[in-house]
Amino acid sequence: MVALEIAKNDSGDRNRMKIKIFSCGGTIDKVYFDAKSDFSVGEPHIRAVFKDANIDFDFVVESLMRKDSLEMTGEDRALIRDRISNEEANLILLTHGTDTMTLTAEALMGISEKVIVLTGSMTPARFHVTDAIFNIGCAVGALQSKPPGVYITMNGRVFTAGKVRKNRDRQRFEETA
Repeated sequence: MVALEIAKNDSGDRNRMKIKIFSCGGTIDKVYFDAKSDFSVGEPHIRAVFKDANIDFDFVVESLMRKDSLEMTGEDRALIRDRISNEEANLILLTHGTDTMTLTAEALMGISEKVIVLTGSMTPARFHVTDAIFNIGCAVGALQSKPPGVYITMNGRVFTAGKVRKNRDRQRFEETA
């Protein structure tokens, strides 16, 4: 699969925070066509979220795939791990579908010297009422404050990879014992 760079904000200031964003699809980027849940996964919407928020850091967005996370395979996770492992940036934000986000987070464990934060949403970022914007903001905060490791940010919380699960009945993520 060919990666596609879709956005860049580079002021030239070498001291500015720089984030690499990898987009995998999922609900956060879904585009619905009718009330019967006919959808496709569209272009990453995070650039518009950052523009609206008037962010003050440099970022690059790269789309790795446009998949619902239920369709992701071991090969997809290997591609994600390879791209993140070989990425020059140390602050990595991965937008991902929520159904298998924990599996991908666990597949990324052990990558050293990087802060890797996965986030997604229960409703598309294009909807007027969505958790996507809040989750993205929380993820950016985690990137700036957490030590190297792999994390998931959802529902206003930051979870450590391998210690989190999605509670489908409650539509939220929870820490595991």
